[in-house]
Amino acid sequence: MTEATLPPLIQQMLQPGFYPHAVTEPIELIQTHISYVLLTGDYVYKLKKPVNFGFLDFSTLEKRQHFCHEELRLNQRGAAGLYLEVLPVTLANEQYHLNGTGEPVEYVLKMRQFPQELLFSALFEQGKLNETHLEELGRIVAEYHAQAQTNDYIRSFGEVSQVRAAFDENYEQTKKYIGGPQTQEQFTQTQQYTNKFFAERTELFASRIQNNYIRECHGDLHLKNIALWQNKITLFDCIEFNEPFRFVDVMYDVAFTVMDLEARQRRDLGNAFLNAYIEQTGDWEGLQVLPLYLSRQAYVRAKVTSFLLDDPSVPLAVKEEATKTASNYYRQAWEYTQPQQGQLILMSGLSGSGKSTTARHLALQLGAIQIRSDAVRKHLGGISLWERGGDDLYTPEMTQKTYARLLNLGIILANQGFSVILDAKYDRQQLRLEAIAEAEKHHLPLKIIHCTAPLEVVKERLVNRTGDIADATVDLLESQLKQAEPFSEAEKPYVQIWDTTQPH
Repeated sequence: MTEATLPPLIQQMLQPGFYPHAVTEPIELIQTHISYVLLTGDYVYKLKKPVNFGFLDFSTLEKRQHFCHEELRLNQRGAAGLYLEVLPVTLANEQYHLNGTGEPVEYVLKMRQFPQELLFSALFEQGKLNETHLEELGRIVAEYHAQAQTNDYIRSFGEVSQVRAAFDENYEQTKKYIGGPQTQEQFTQTQQYTNKFFAERTELFASRIQNNYIRECHGDLHLKNIALWQNKITLFDCIEFNEPFRFVDVMYDVAFTVMDLEARQRRDLGNAFLNAYIEQTGDWEGLQVLPLYLSRQAYVRAKVTSFLLDDPSVPLAVKEEATKTASNYYRQAWEYTQPQQGQLILMSGLSGSGKSTTARHLALQLGAIQIRSDAVRKHLGGISLWERGGDDLYTPEMTQKTYARLLNLGIILANQGFSVILDAKYDRQQLRLEAIAEAEKHHLPLKIIHCTAPLEVVKERLVNRTGDIADATVDLLESQLKQAEPFSEAEKPYVQIWDTTQPH
């Protein structure tokens, strides 16, 4: 859009004299399909476009004022320092005034500006986004969700009819793109998958409601809405304009971040985020709805990108790029609905033998879910992951419960097509044989990776271990060595022995 075709207010907001503070010239304008965003140096000003897309209605001044205030309120949760105030814009003698006296003609949201290179999307493009960032993000999103509001009204949005409405609307609004960026086959199969999911998994949706996993979430948690601001991960620009997009299953938020990283061909980073989040929350059952929401998030990106094709003000070159982008997202949405072969991998070995490190690397390579017995045990015991467990956490009964839950989760998730790594000592034949029997019963491939390292290396690792949720210390080694049972002939075909001091 050339400057001459911009609304008069935006034209004036591109002039330094409009602001009561110094600006960095030239003022930069970013447009989305719903907003104008002006970057002035220290501050950002955001205006809502007078549009009505059905799922979003900013068509009147009153609505734009209301949603500016909602945006300010809701973003205090993840980005309190960034969001400052809502200001009126007035008009006198064809001149617009920020925070002027008289009748407001528009409202703007004022925010602190931070360098765009601090966005996760920019860090990604610079090759600076790593596993550690994504693991930290997983823990931060887990905390955000733990503090997010829920009540009967919010939970009602987890009903199948409510969840489904958005999917049906997406399909309805994208029929016209079949033969363009979308193909008939992908459209039909994606829709069939979600229809079947809603028809067959009603109990799963009911359990998500009962267990309080429907909350006031972020709703738009992709890399452009996450920043490393003042060395702290900040979640901003949450959905303020639509309750059904915000009152959602926590997995809806998680899926957006995972989908975005996978769209950028970095499944490993998505995996690091996902495993850190789930370990923190203990919501491994939630993974059962993840493929549904992954597909939905990719589909929404496809839909929104497709909308650009209908906008007469968007240049042809941008439309060509948008067609390609939308096509990739439609394909990704379809891929998430395709059946996958699940598998179980049992880790085995002494504390300090390198099981969890090996499991983590394997998870990143395979896109697998790593379930650590330490985390399962502490969730069962009702203590924080970072708290040291007392003797009551390590009774034979608690160990039995831990392994039973590990295997139960492994079977549920592998049956749904996930590769699952059960990361525990698995030092008893009985525990291993139970897992083998269950895997055979469900026709799931299983392997056992037995980690070894010289005893002095194991001791050194345990002595130097910091910042980890595992409680095992070097004084337990002797009893572990005594208790470990060798692999029987029945188990040996499943076993691979890995020396963790060697590269694999």
